[in-house]
Amino acid sequence: MFANWEETVRQIATSYGPRLIGALVIFTVGYVVVRLVTSSFKKILARGKLDVMLESFVANLVHWILVALIIVLTLDQLGVDTTALSAGVAGAGVTAGLAFKDTLANMIAGFTIIMRDLFTVGDFVEVGGKSGTVETVTIFATVLRTPDNRLITVSNSAVVGASITNYSAKPTRRIDLVVGIGYQDDIDLAKRVLGEILAADTRVLKEPEPTIAVSELGDSSVDLVVRPWVQREDYGPTRCDLIEQIKLRCDKERISIPYPQRDVHLRNTPAADAA
Repeated sequence: MFANWEETVRQIATSYGPRLIGALVIFTVGYVVVRLVTSSFKKILARGKLDVMLESFVANLVHWILVALIIVLTLDQLGVDTTALSAGVAGAGVTAGLAFKDTLANMIAGFTIIMRDLFTVGDFVEVGGKSGTVETVTIFATVLRTPDNRLITVSNSAVVGASITNYSAKPTRRIDLVVGIGYQDDIDLAKRVLGEILAADTRVLKEPEPTIAVSELGDSSVDLVVRPWVQREDYGPTRCDLIEQIKLRCDKERISIPYPQRDVHLRNTPAADAA
């Protein structure tokens, strides 16, 4: 009995031992090579100064393609019919594709976001009514961080299908303010005061030149538009400071800032007098 068992083990070792050893060597050496190639590829991409999201996406794609190749070579060494395996994987892929079509759509949309360069990490964007700073773009979703430090996750397919406003796409932004003054106020004085306020703020760019002009004759005010240009990172703080300075200077110069109001006239009628 033991002789038969030993003979069986010897036959198995003789038949499959070299294949097992060869498969182990292929997988081990192959995986080491994959890690080295992936690491070198990441360095090459970094020297090319590509977008961070694109670097990560391409490096991961190359890594898993090489891993898949090593697995196929290992199975081939073991004597597995890789042709039949490939057909089975393809069939399973079709079934999985139908079951996870939304997931696949998000993956394709993520690739589209990166290739079209719609935005990058750190950009402040508005997507489908949601706004925030781009934290990351994963395979399936885009993560935004709001100014009050909340995270909003938007599926990549929703991002691609929505209108996108990228507030960080250009280095400069224009501040649009509307300042209403009373009809009795001096327009030239108001424009001069507004110009002095802009000139005193070092964050306001000289070029393009700020615009100060009458835009509307409203129901209760003469509306002036004030449109200075600033660096995009100065937009929020500068806008708030300018609004404050405009109010303080208008008070000092006795320039009124009217608010909507309505005059109501009461008339005496015979019916009212009889009552």
